Amino acid sequence: MAFLFVTPTWPTGLWKAAMTKVAPKLDVRIWPDGTGRVEDIEYAAAWLPPPNVLKGLPNLKVIFSLGAGVDAILKDPTLPDNVPIVRVNDNDLTKRMTEYIVLHVLMHHRQQRRIDANQKQRIWDSFPTHAASALSVGIMGLGVMGQDSALRLRDLGFRVAGWSRSRKAIPGVECFAGAAEFNAFLARTDILISLLPATAETDGIINRTTIQKLSRRGPFGAPIIINAGRGRQQIASDIMRCLDAGELYAATLDVFAVEPLPADDPLWVHPRVTVTPHIAADSDPEVICAYVASQIERHRNDLPLFNLVDRTRGY
Repeated sequence: MAFLFVTPTWPTGLWKAAMTKVAPKLDVRIWPDGTGRVEDIEYAAAWLPPPNVLKGLPNLKVIFSLGAGVDAILKDPTLPDNVPIVRVNDNDLTKRMTEYIVLHVLMHHRQQRRIDANQKQRIWDSFPTHAASALSVGIMGLGVMGQDSALRLRDLGFRVAGWSRSRKAIPGVECFAGAAEFNAFLARTDILISLLPATAETDGIINRTTIQKLSRRGPFGAPIIINAGRGRQQIASDIMRCLDAGELYAATLDVFAVEPLPADDPLWVHPRVTVTPHIAADSDPEVICAYVASQIERHRNDLPLFNLVDRTRGY
């Protein structure tokens, strides 16, 4: 029994070393040069696998997505239909995302960009501030990461709501569900956070129409967006137009349609945009490999796998 990494854009040596450390008895291989006999391979971990690679493993039993999402796996048009896909749902990954969301909500709430600009110009500006309860935060996507972020923001005193495809119940968090409740969710939201999975339904959801439906009653007079979901969920040109028109106060963007973000992209230099290089919930190789190894052990002992992907939903 062998395990294969199919990660053409990642440092494969680092991941092989991590998996070997947490599972020293596992026969760990690397595509393409260290694949060996394809008949031996029963498990594979992948990110942006090239077409026909996973399909060409005749005894493959489980595919693991090494990121929080699975869109990089589902992009493969030759993905074998009968092999289950497991997404990573590790507590370390969740906590990293929560740290990022809380950090950037607080950065906007406490006006840190203004403070930084004042320091550079040596301006002593004791401007008025407001309580967390003055801001309504809305999270699109109430999976494990969304729920954890919602709870931490709730505990800080923000008025938190969430919107998801199916109804959720989270103590102290107002929950909206489905298309019928989307506009009501937007109307009460001063800071909009996207932690949605990448699906056809969520593509382009952060657009000018969505932004114009957000609350204008908050202390900044215009809404703020934070996207740590997927770049394909935002229309960058709409975000720029809304910022320049005063329809949007500020934006934090961690994901982009094209990554790395081109050096000449205007998002880099807009004074109200914070760009981060897709690091909101970075994958720690050793932590992720330990999670994958534990799932393999469950499967080999005929126990059910956690976090199976529903291909029809895309997550």
